[in-house]
Amino acid sequence: MNREILRLAVPNIISNLSVPLLSLVDVALMGHLDSAEYILTIGFGVMIFNFVYWSFGFLRMGTTGFTAQEFGRQDNKECLLILGRALLIAMAGASLLIIFKAPILKLSLLLIGTTPDVNTYVADYFNIRILAAPATISLFAFTGWFFGMQNARIPMVLTITVNLLNIGFSYWFVRVAGMKSEGVALGTLIAQYCGLIMALAFFYKNYRHLLPFLNKFDLFDINKMKRFLKENSDILIRTLCLIFAFSFFKIQSGKEGVILASANIILLEFIMLSAYGIDGFSFAAESIVGKYFGAGDAGNFRNAIKVSFQWGIGISIILVLLFFFFGREILQTLTDNQEVINSAIPFMGWLIIAPIIHAVPFIWDGVYIGVTASRAMRNTMLISTFLFFLPTYYLFHNVMGNHALWLALTLLMLARGISQTILARYVVFNRLK
Repeated sequence: MNREILRLAVPNIISNLSVPLLSLVDVALMGHLDSAEYILTIGFGVMIFNFVYWSFGFLRMGTTGFTAQEFGRQDNKECLLILGRALLIAMAGASLLIIFKAPILKLSLLLIGTTPDVNTYVADYFNIRILAAPATISLFAFTGWFFGMQNARIPMVLTITVNLLNIGFSYWFVRVAGMKSEGVALGTLIAQYCGLIMALAFFYKNYRHLLPFLNKFDLFDINKMKRFLKENSDILIRTLCLIFAFSFFKIQSGKEGVILASANIILLEFIMLSAYGIDGFSFAAESIVGKYFGAGDAGNFRNAIKVSFQWGIGISIILVLLFFFFGREILQTLTDNQEVINSAIPFMGWLIIAPIIHAVPFIWDGVYIGVTASRAMRNTMLISTFLFFLPTYYLFHNVMGNHALWLALTLLMLARGISQTILARYVVFNRLK
């Protein structure tokens, strides 16, 4: 089981870590410009697209769970049809985003409520990056499908290549062509479409033998489409709550002033690094747990869950040590603004404990997705957000200041992990004995 999980998890970790690397490079490119406002621009710009694009992140997670179960049942036809349904939803969603881009931007800037200069920079960034919607959302569907087919190599190659292209293009546009935040957005736009072309090529090379199974009547099967949408709607609500929490964190940070807000945004990159490292085993759990659940193999099903947790917690311990011993050095690579660095140091303690606390809910997410128990995952997220995260911030902000934001985020993850652990007996283990 260790070998099977590592076969999927290691490519996931390698590809996942390239995602925060991209974000770190974007922050670093802006962090070495002449104003801290450019750091805020990237922070707020990424926040908007976390809402805009990761609202469709359910296509990655939901597609993995459904595909893994059909893979376990050896139903090649349904595996292909799941991809087709996911791509139809991706194209419809991307079209709506582009059509309504103006009101989305207006509402986003209203909620951010930052300085006029930052608003201008964010608008420049948004108007370019939104055009990547068809490629970005379709890549969610392809990536989830490849994972469900027990193939972590293709998503790894896709993610690393897209992010390296993104870094290269962004660096050139900013450092060589002299552009600002719009250069980072343009680099992302080009890289995403390169990734979509690669995904199509990988599918044709490795899975074109499935194409004869494609049938438009089966593709639009009402009952199966409704089940796909229902399961994914629960994942969507869960994802929106998580994005809301991080966005709320950034918006409230912006009210603390440019320097402290920039420090918080840089520190959040540590959280993203932690999340993407541990998520390698969460993604592996989605694929393997889903496969054994679909095959009805209770022994390997339970063993896959146990081993996923062992590896996920092990990775989190390594990250704790990394942040403890090298936190200041990482800060200095992201910005040479000493005021921002000095403002970030007092909050490093929250980051040191974060990986251990985050590991439990992240791995449970993978398990819940693998058995398509999205309703329970949704409910634990709602409870954690509205009964723990928000009340904690509003109760303690006047006393603790910026520390209240970090306490709220920590309790959000802790509440998720505890509630998912309690519910797992009923929604995970009792479904396959």
